[in-house]
Amino acid sequence: MFTKKIGIDLGTANVLVYLAKKGIVANEPSVVAISTLDGNVLAVGDEAKEMIGRTPDTIVAKRPLKEGVIADYRTTEAMLRYFINKALGKWQIFRPEVMVAVPGGITSAERRAVLDAANVAGARATYLIKEPMAAAIGAKIPIDSASGHMVVDMGGGTTEAAIISLGGIVSFKSVRVAGNKFDTAIAEYIRKKYNLAVGEQTAERIKIQIGAALPLREKLKMEIKGRDMVSGLPKILTITSDDVTAAIEGPLASIVSAVKEVLYGAPPELAADVMEKGMILTGGTALLKKLDQLLTETTGVPAYLTDEPLLAVARGTGFALDNLDVYKKSLLYVK
Repeated sequence: MFTKKIGIDLGTANVLVYLAKKGIVANEPSVVAISTLDGNVLAVGDEAKEMIGRTPDTIVAKRPLKEGVIADYRTTEAMLRYFINKALGKWQIFRPEVMVAVPGGITSAERRAVLDAANVAGARATYLIKEPMAAAIGAKIPIDSASGHMVVDMGGGTTEAAIISLGGIVSFKSVRVAGNKFDTAIAEYIRKKYNLAVGEQTAERIKIQIGAALPLREKLKMEIKGRDMVSGLPKILTITSDDVTAAIEGPLASIVSAVKEVLYGAPPELAADVMEKGMILTGGTALLKKLDQLLTETTGVPAYLTDEPLLAVARGTGFALDNLDVYKKSLLYVK
């Protein structure tokens, strides 16, 4: 009864932590700053992200997760320990139960890495749940009903589309294309069209402020700063939302293709259910302007943004952990 329960959305771009009876207690970038001299962790989360692109040779600021899975085990462990300690507060007598949301297409080796990292970071028991399932629970979709429900979770590293019925995933597709690929595409487009080199954080700001999946009736403009590729000197220029729409056309096509593949693979009865109810969009990338309209137009299935899409997966992990007896059969791993 004294054991605390923590739900974690271990994302490529952000880590969100849900604490039972308190809700979301942490929402920070999944970035860790490490000293190259002794290997010590210097900063995690918001503080570490501020260092990206600004560090001396003695410090490396990096994301330990790539495309939704652990790329650097030791750094991920340090990051998990930081977020678990932040959720628990100063006084920790009992080790917590932890549920971590992982990509639906995770391999057994990647799954073991997450379990080991969580246990070493201080978890007494660790449970894993697939991100589309957690997103559906967090979006308050009745996943146990004998009816088809479609959820598309778009994070920083992966986009996962799934049709869920009777507490299980019936049709599923995961592609390692999401918000980070948009950032890379935007930076590459600006470099080729305007001969201007911009950093990762600038590309992300462009996406958030003026990015759109379809051309906007009233074009948005943004002044950006970077390094001129010809002169090598700092330069300022203005870009429009149409530039961003053109830049992310390729990654968007991959997401649309994945959604269509899930719809093609659905049994006719479930496909009819989805057509009637529409698909629910979750994850931070779902906030891209007109993305719901793009999916509706390309698939013929209405697409709806859930309330606070960025928080859906984290909330789902927390709800599932609070109601293990109800959602146990829907988990990927139960220890």
